[in-house]
Amino acid sequence: MKKRAAFFDIDGTLYRDSLMVEHFKKLIKYEIIDEKTWIDHARGTFLNWDKRQGNYDDYLLEVCNLYVDSLTGVDWRSIDFAANQVIKTKADRVYKYTRSQIERHLKNGDIVIFISGSPDFLVKKMAEKYNVTDYLGSKYIMEDGKFSGKLVPMWDSESKNKAINELIEKYDIDLDESFAYGDTNGDINMLRKVGHPVAINPTNELLSKLREDPVLKKKADIIVERKDILYKLKPDVQVLSYDDLSD
Repeated sequence: MKKRAAFFDIDGTLYRDSLMVEHFKKLIKYEIIDEKTWIDHARGTFLNWDKRQGNYDDYLLEVCNLYVDSLTGVDWRSIDFAANQVIKTKADRVYKYTRSQIERHLKNGDIVIFISGSPDFLVKKMAEKYNVTDYLGSKYIMEDGKFSGKLVPMWDSESKNKAINELIEKYDIDLDESFAYGDTNGDINMLRKVGHPVAINPTNELLSKLREDPVLKKKADIIVERKDILYKLKPDVQVLSYDDLSD
């Protein structure tokens, strides 16, 4: 018999922020990389976002580029030390809904897979913490015990789609009975593949894609977790834009 699976994105879907950003902060805290790189390049973009005057995706893209540049040439022991500190101090900072769904799927004997754009060494540690079946993250390539500056990304929809196809074959997965959980447009193909797609605190771009897709518009659920309340919605939910606030 084919098996039922549950695919989970991590950043913004399980974890409340970005594992890569948290790792970057730990590298700075322990003086593995120079704090000046953050102050000179990403701090302004972050403050704009924090004041809701900028775009979070712009901030993440800038941090990602800076992270890769800063990490290049850093030895694996230092990278792994900072990664362990992230898991030790931050790994429980997750959405309650997503955590409960992981537990439910594992209890039901489902295959549970993490697929994330975060570095594979961080995704691996999260996968071990939550006892999931398998995982895939952006592969950071080490050479001579140091990060080479090369990586194989896993944050775009095309990369995730290819990875899922390989996992489907590996585990003989019944997609019609399977679940997927994501929050950004990079998860759209993953959501399209399964019988039970769930968007958790979706971005405006992802919500627009759900509305445009006639199949997803009917079968996708949207979960919004705020404070101590969960909202379960459909893609046709009324959405206000910031421009509406000035009317």
